[in-house]
Amino acid sequence: MSINPASAQLYDIAERQGGYFSARQARQAGYSRALLSHHVKRGRFQRLCRGVYRLAQFPETPHADLFIAWLAAGERAVISHESALLLYGLTDLLPAEIHLTVPRTASRRMAGARFHTARLGAEEITQRQGLPVTTLPRTIGDLIRSGVADEWIRQAIRQALERGLVTEAALEQEARRRGGRIAATIRAALENRNAL
Repeated sequence: MSINPASAQLYDIAERQGGYFSARQARQAGYSRALLSHHVKRGRFQRLCRGVYRLAQFPETPHADLFIAWLAAGERAVISHESALLLYGLTDLLPAEIHLTVPRTASRRMAGARFHTARLGAEEITQRQGLPVTTLPRTIGDLIRSGVADEWIRQAIRQALERGLVTEAALEQEARRRGGRIAATIRAALENRNAL
């Protein structure tokens, strides 16, 4: 039995994204709106919210809420702030909202999501568990800027360094790039860690 090229392409996209895909991605793979609706009625796809779908047979993922929010916000959105820290495994706290950084032109209204606007360079974005996420130095800087308590910043930096998720050099580079309070907090956390 041969597999339809559109099905194979959509499956490849969804597989990289925990089984989730957007209506736009489906259209790019060759699915019309009517064909999407047909597959939803047949139980092959699940419609989760406007423009976001899931392959019905795909196993559940631990970060389903992040995939849904990211796809609903648009593929230019990036998981950031406390939500990024969760993806890096550097916090036990579940954020009350999903944090996404979006370009200034993006829509900024969605229940359960908190949007931050910024122009992110390609070097500030990485992939983690199939999701676009701000790099750890960028995440730390964003958390400091948003007013997260210094003790959480110190803990995140310490754990990230111990686990090899980031280097002191990368954090120092972020401190130089962002300056001000961000630089002072990062440097204090590094000095505190080195003093132990």
